Amino acid sequence: MKIEFHSIGIIHTPFDNLEGMPIQPSSAIGVKGTVELVKDLTPALDDLNEFSHIYLLYFFHKSTSLRLRVSPYLENKEHGLFATRAPNRPNPIGLSVVKLITIENNLLHIENVDILNGTPLLDIKPYVMQMEPTDALQIGWLEKHNTKLHSKMSDGRFVDN
Repeated sequence: MKIEFHSIGIIHTPFDNLEGMPIQPSSAIGVKGTVELVKDLTPALDDLNEFSHIYLLYFFHKSTSLRLRVSPYLENKEHGLFATRAPNRPNPIGLSVVKLITIENNLLHIENVDILNGTPLLDIKPYVMQMEPTDALQIGWLEKHNTKLHSKMSDGRFVDN
């Protein structure tokens, strides 16, 4: 089945290169960016300013290959793609929870952003912790890297040459 999406905006960040950028929002604390929403969609932002955090769903526009097994940033052992958050996916869709600072017309000021500058935005949703069941949470192979999650940066291993 073919599914087609259209960008609803552009994410602007200080990261023009994949190498050296944060790999997750937890390693991007304090990094500011903006989301420029298509102007016609501005009414959809009503009441979003009441939320402190939002999900950004976006297109990994620099990802051009599919890898079913990858060595994620935190280790050199291969894992199945779906056990990672690597960008080289069958449908290269990214997801980040960012802090919403303020909204001015169609411009959202955000913080804790780990996204490449110029990334096409697919959707915005409010983050509501109470809607995310976390009882008996297990984080698989990441458990042994828990202390590194907040400091690891991209080393370029998912940059397609």
